[in-house]
Amino acid sequence: MTQPPPPQQPPAEPPSGNPGGETPAPPPQGPPAADPLAERPAGQAPDAPASQGFGAPQEPPAGGFGAPVPPSAGAPQDAGAYGYPQTPPPAQPFGAPGAAPTHPYGHPQQGAPGRPSYGYPPQGAPGQPPYGHPTRPTAPQPGPGGRRGISASMKIVIAACVAIVLIVGGGIVYASVSGGEGREEAGGSAGGSSGGQGGEGDSGKAPDGSGQEKPGARTASKVAYQLPEPAREDLMAVPGSWVTDKAFVKPGANSLVGYDVAEGSVLWTTPLPGQVCGASRHTTDEGLTAILFEARKRTAPKFFERCTEVGVVDLGTGALKWSTSVSGGTTGDDKTQFEQVTLSGGTVAAGGLYGGAAFDLGTGKVKWKPTVDAQNCRDIGYGGGEALVAVRTCGEYGSRTATVQPVDPDSGAPLSSFAMPGGVEDARIVSTDPLVVAADVGDTGSYGISDFFSIDAATGRLRAKIAAPGDNYLARCPASDGVEGCQFVLVGNGKLYLPTAEHEGSADSTGRTNEIIAFDLATGKGAPERADAGEGYYALPLRMDGGNLIVYKRPPYDKGGQVVSIDGATFTQTLLLENPSDRSVRDVETRFTEGGSEYRYHAGRFFLSQDLLSEPREKDSQFGKEYLAVAFSAVD
Repeated sequence: MTQPPPPQQPPAEPPSGNPGGETPAPPPQGPPAADPLAERPAGQAPDAPASQGFGAPQEPPAGGFGAPVPPSAGAPQDAGAYGYPQTPPPAQPFGAPGAAPTHPYGHPQQGAPGRPSYGYPPQGAPGQPPYGHPTRPTAPQPGPGGRRGISASMKIVIAACVAIVLIVGGGIVYASVSGGEGREEAGGSAGGSSGGQGGEGDSGKAPDGSGQEKPGARTASKVAYQLPEPAREDLMAVPGSWVTDKAFVKPGANSLVGYDVAEGSVLWTTPLPGQVCGASRHTTDEGLTAILFEARKRTAPKFFERCTEVGVVDLGTGALKWSTSVSGGTTGDDKTQFEQVTLSGGTVAAGGLYGGAAFDLGTGKVKWKPTVDAQNCRDIGYGGGEALVAVRTCGEYGSRTATVQPVDPDSGAPLSSFAMPGGVEDARIVSTDPLVVAADVGDTGSYGISDFFSIDAATGRLRAKIAAPGDNYLARCPASDGVEGCQFVLVGNGKLYLPTAEHEGSADSTGRTNEIIAFDLATGKGAPERADAGEGYYALPLRMDGGNLIVYKRPPYDKGGQVVSIDGATFTQTLLLENPSDRSVRDVETRFTEGGSEYRYHAGRFFLSQDLLSEPREKDSQFGKEYLAVAFSAVD
């Protein structure tokens, strides 16, 4: 397979490492399925060669990884760096409030390939129990005659531990919490349940309000349409997907394509000079979003172009409102290469290893260009949405420090500054308002995460740190997806919502499952909310809907997937859509792996799409047909 060469690195910096791809979920056991989804809309292209092994795009991580050494005190700063202070505000001491939070449900173990097997203890510092796990009682000392006895006090300790700890299969430890008793079955959901009291007092309403997504007259779904993969000669990245009331929008080959949201017919096609290489997850109320694309088409033998062009697209009409590029930073007079793009208010911001830039949303006018100062400081990316937050790194490769800075969207001037702890060379923005950051502290986590940091954006002070090692949770922040690339972690109602890792189900079942649990952003402590995925399912949070959580449940071997809404106040579940259990459909649904796919739910429609297409290959009967995207909607 021809791989695109890595992008040019800045002077005096070795190229960053190549992050590993995600581990796809194993396919259901059973005989080979017939050609899935044989019925296609009229005019659809014939079956494309099968492909497999989709994972996260293999892009160099922004900012690199390693064990940075903080720059020496009093190092001069570049006064010309677009509003950044000459001396960054002092960082809060690491280990401020919330430095060692726990969660009442503990940390289940992950048994997927490449991760610790069930029953292995969570990883942590030598001699120090990991966050959230009960400590082990001291072993009894030998009694008379060399026999080990248990003292009366030890019996009391053990009895107390048994009274408050419930061991649920697969090595998962759940400590009891107030409100955990008598959880009620989820309304309309297959096997899911909600525990706790929602933590919202007697109001019965989530702080962030009611959601817009409601179940229709029928929740059983059908395959509305499937989109064939575009013709290509090599690997092709197709990042980004958006859903409006009228269109499902997805990158094609050197283009952006809008499909009728109900029927899948092409509404418009916007030709581009090269391939889409980055996409904002945010849109404006007017239906505008930002993309990155290459300046030329990819050609043999390298099939690679630099990602330099920034543009704004109208998702309703497909019109490219403007496009531009900039120079500066470490690239000199050459166009700056970007790795991610976002928007906040009237600002589009793009960042990457070579520095960050910002543009006016309406006109494309440059607000600031990439810069690198004497300490080799640069913005490697931005988080958008309600606010604009920069991740800024300083120093050389292997000895960088990272700072998180809410910035003025017009000037780039920092409004506050939070220094990440030693050993962290970059960070991932989970939410900008409230400000929540993910990082891998000491290279100890999986999927780019070991801890979440809740930060006061106004002062730059740490509110709480939440330990969440990737082996114990399904949330992920792969380096290849940039500063704003975290998946399956949500922030709302003053809480952080995380899915636990898969684990064994009930004792009388061979199925696997997981839960969604909550942490308080003010304290870092576990909140009482908990939602069970249900036997055989595992839950992936997709987005907030007001104060509610929209969650996709990947299916067991004999059922279709589900989309549910979880009430942010009561944590009861409402079934929005359930996909067919027919094996041919289910096999296609589960072929969209969580590590290499995008999931969108809007107004009764559910879309799964690829974000990276493999090199074309000869038809292999062992694998079924691959699609660019599949859409589900409620049956008529």
